[in-house]
Amino acid sequence: MKYDVVIIGAGASGLVTAIVSARQGKKVLVLEKNSKIGKKLLATGNGKCNITNQRPTLERYYSKNPKFIAQVFDGYNYQRVKQFFKSIGLELIEAKEGKVFPMSLQASSVVELLVAECEQLGVKIISKTEVTDIYKLNNGYKIIHTFGVEKVNSLVIATGHISAPQLGGVDSGLTFAKKMGHRVIKSFPTLVQLISPMKNLKEMAGVKVESKVTLRLKNGKRVEKRGDVLFTSYGISGLAILDISRFVMEELLFNKKVILEIDLMPKMSREQLFSLMKKSLVKKSSKPLEIWLQGFINKKLISPILKSLKLEDETVGWLLSNIKNLEKIVDKIKLFNFEINGSRGYKGAEVATGGVDTREINPNTMESKKYKNLYFTGEVVDVDGDRGGFNLHFAWVSGLRAGEAL
Repeated sequence: MKYDVVIIGAGASGLVTAIVSARQGKKVLVLEKNSKIGKKLLATGNGKCNITNQRPTLERYYSKNPKFIAQVFDGYNYQRVKQFFKSIGLELIEAKEGKVFPMSLQASSVVELLVAECEQLGVKIISKTEVTDIYKLNNGYKIIHTFGVEKVNSLVIATGHISAPQLGGVDSGLTFAKKMGHRVIKSFPTLVQLISPMKNLKEMAGVKVESKVTLRLKNGKRVEKRGDVLFTSYGISGLAILDISRFVMEELLFNKKVILEIDLMPKMSREQLFSLMKKSLVKKSSKPLEIWLQGFINKKLISPILKSLKLEDETVGWLLSNIKNLEKIVDKIKLFNFEINGSRGYKGAEVATGGVDTREINPNTMESKKYKNLYFTGEVVDVDGDRGGFNLHFAWVSGLRAGEAL
């Protein structure tokens, strides 16, 4: 055996695992399918790399086994991750909402420093190398890949998940996990743009507004997210939509369609908006409502609102004489129903849910409970988080755990 450890995948968790285990004297080989190391990592934070979050609280994560996340994070907070990056020469800066970025504001800095640390420690990284099969041996594992065969004592599966296949997302790690007898939790795309069957999408396409988005769940509870909402020709996007998409996708598993309630003016109460609009009405004015409403909201949203109320041909003077219709307009602005029947899929998703069942993984070591010296880290595990550095935080911590255990 040339190496003590083979790691499949040179992403976030794979590189950290390689560094930590190599620092303890292990000979490490990393096999990467893509031609570029850390391809997904390079795209995070619009190239700035939202590397982690200062407050990785448990309510920001999801899994079929939530206790696992609490155990993995025990003793591995933001400061622990920050300490690791400082050890490779990467300084971090803190931003709004607890987000953390490299001081350079370049994702490339993160990747290059991780790779440089690997090289200094003697870690061998081979790109353009696809692992096609793995076998359990009496004293380790046999890995079949593009350039040959490796026999190794310890194997780490850090392949990531199927989200963003254009950036190298694959499900091979789940295939290997199933082969080794592990259960895999079914996945769906999340942090993803949503599609709609509504007929007036082209009219609204391109409009971006700060909104409050509400989803009423089948169990009677509701989820609310605030942030920008971007109307598109296929449906809807924006930060608030990415944040709520996980809950929408779960609801779509049980329903053919879901209705989002969008407050297009969340900074004003219904009463405040009604009073403001009523004051601007002029008796006997022949100004069309479609023109008058441009004083309040984006003109691309006006026609869909008025058509839904059958008021597209009315005037300001008429509205003053029929004030209940002003209430309807205000209600529509404060509660704009938007139908959803799907998503842009894994290609549009930042993250995929599901993965290797965490009930079969030791949270202190990331080692399989079924096979000795088999480890799972990062996205391949059934843990996903909110937008804002939470998913990368889990990747770093799971890599630290596995590397130290090795």
